Amino acid sequence: MQKNKTALVKQADILAGGKIKLRLLDLSDCNAMYLSWLNDPVINQFLETRWSEQTLEKIKAFVGSMREDPANYLFAIIEIITGLHVGNIKLGPINFNHHYADISYFIGNRSYWGKGYASEAISLATHFAFKKLNLHRVQAGLYQSNLGSAKALEKAGYKFDARLEKQLLTNSGWEDHLWYVKFNQELDT
Repeated sequence: MQKNKTALVKQADILAGGKIKLRLLDLSDCNAMYLSWLNDPVINQFLETRWSEQTLEKIKAFVGSMREDPANYLFAIIEIITGLHVGNIKLGPINFNHHYADISYFIGNRSYWGKGYASEAISLATHFAFKKLNLHRVQAGLYQSNLGSAKALEKAGYKFDARLEKQLLTNSGWEDHLWYVKFNQELDT
C-alpha cells in the first residue's frame, strides 16, 4: 500500500535541484499559459495532447485525475530563482508489482529549451522514484526525431533500451519509437 502522495513529496528534499524544484501539479496551475503550451504545435509535436484541442476543463480534469491516482505523480517543473512554472514531468503509470514506471515530460516555456531543465527534472523525478517509491526501473519512450529528449535522458544517466520500428505517426509519416531506461543500482546489487 502506498503512503499518502502529498506526504511523500513533502518529505522529499530530493525534489529540489540546482536550477529547479518539482512539486505536485495543482489545479491552480491550470491556466492560460499552460493551455497555450498544450495547443502550441511546436511545443506539443511529441505529446499525445496534440491529437485534440485542449481546454482548461480538459486540463483540470487530467490534473485532478493525476492527483487522485496513486500510480501517477504529475509534477510542475519550477525554476527556483523566478518561481516560474516552465513545464511538467510525470512519473507513471507506476507498476508497484514489478517496481517500474514510465516517465514523461515537456518544457512548455520555449526560452528554457536546451538549458538542462529537462535533464535536471528527469534526474530529480528518477531519484524520487528510486529513493521514495523503491522502484527498480524507470523508462521513457520517445519519437526517434526528438533529439532533445534523447539528449536530456542520456544526460540524466538513461541508456538506450529498445526500438519499436515505425510505431509512431508524425506529420512526416511513421517513425520509430525509442525506449530509454535507468535502473536503480541499489536494488541491482
